[in-house]
Amino acid sequence: MHYSARILYQELKHERGFTGCYETVKLAVRPLRAEAALASLTQRRFETAPGEQAQCDWGQVTAPLGGVRTRLHVFVMTLGYSRCGFGMGFERERMPDLLAAHEAAFAHFGGRCEDLLYDRMRTVVLGCGKDAAGKPRLNATFAAFAAHWSFNVRLCQPYRAQTKGKVESGVKYLKRNFVPGRTFRDLEDFNAQLLAWQRQIADQRVHGTTHERPIDRFVAESAHLVPTGSQPGFLAALVRERVVAEDWLVSIDGNRYSVPCRLIGKTVQVVREVDRWVIRHRGQMVPEHAVLDGRGQLAVNPLHGPGAASRNVRQRYGTPRHASSAVNRDEVEVRDLGIYEHLAAATGPATTLSEAA
Repeated sequence: MHYSARILYQELKHERGFTGCYETVKLAVRPLRAEAALASLTQRRFETAPGEQAQCDWGQVTAPLGGVRTRLHVFVMTLGYSRCGFGMGFERERMPDLLAAHEAAFAHFGGRCEDLLYDRMRTVVLGCGKDAAGKPRLNATFAAFAAHWSFNVRLCQPYRAQTKGKVESGVKYLKRNFVPGRTFRDLEDFNAQLLAWQRQIADQRVHGTTHERPIDRFVAESAHLVPTGSQPGFLAALVRERVVAEDWLVSIDGNRYSVPCRLIGKTVQVVREVDRWVIRHRGQMVPEHAVLDGRGQLAVNPLHGPGAASRNVRQRYGTPRHASSAVNRDEVEVRDLGIYEHLAAATGPATTLSEAA
C-alpha cells in the first residue's frame, strides 16, 4: 500500500480539522511506508509451468465507435508462462459473451491450459457459498462449459483479486496502449484492430517481468497446451430441450422460432449447427432456422401453422364435403392473432420478421 503524506495532510486538515503541520504527518507516515515496503519484499510472485495456467478477467474501456463514445467490456485471457494474451470486446458481460470469448481464445492460442483462474464473477461462481463437497458453487452453465472443455476452474480467494496479477497487468496494458488515439467503425472493427495489436505489439514487446518477448516464450508453452481445434464448440454440442408453446413457437436465446403446430405442448431438442438451429422431435428433424441476431426477433415458417396441412389438401384434392367444424374451432383457438398478422404479409414459404415491441 502507498501512503501519501501530502494527501493525508490535506484530508486531515479539511475533513478532520487537523491543526498540526505537514512535517508531523510526514513523520507519522514514515514507519507505515517502511512496513509496506517490507511486506512487498516478502511477497513471492507465483509462476506457472508452460500450459499449466491461464488467467481470465474483464476490463471496461470507453472507445469511439462510429463517432460515438461507447463503453465496452473487454475479455482478456493471459497465459501464465509466456504472458501471451488474447482480448475481445463485447457490449455486455453476459454468459454467452463469456463462453464465446473463451472459445475464441482457445482458437487463437490453438489450445487451452489445464487450469483457468478467475475472480468471483457471478457468471462463474455463485457467491461465496460452497457445495456439499466443500467446493465453491459454480454457475451451472459455466460448470457444464468447463466440463465440456475439460479444464479446471480455479478461483481467487475472496478480496484477494491480486492473485490474478498477470491478467490484471494485461488489462491495464491494453487500456493504456491500445485504446488511446484509435477510432473504430464498430465493434467488429474494434476486435479486428485489437487482434492485430495483440500480435504485432503486445506479444512482441519485451515483458517487464520475464524480460523476454511473450511470443518467444509461447514457442515453449504452445507444445504444452491441450489442443482444442478438433472439438466442437460448447453451444454446438449442447442439446437444449424446449416445450412448444401454444403459439407453436420455441424460445432460444431470446428469440422465437416456429415448429409444426402438431407439436404444441411436446418437448423438442434444439442443437446449433454453425449458423442454424436444428430442431428434432423423437430423433427426427422437424425444421431448421437460421440463427437470428440480437434478441426479440421472430422466425416463422407459415407452413408450420394451424391449417397448413388442410390448405395443402384443398389445393390438391379440393375442399372435403364433410369438413369437421370442430377441427376448425380448434385451429382458431391455438392461433396467435399477432403472429397471423405477420403471416398475412409474408410472401415466401419461410419468413424472418422482427417481433413487434
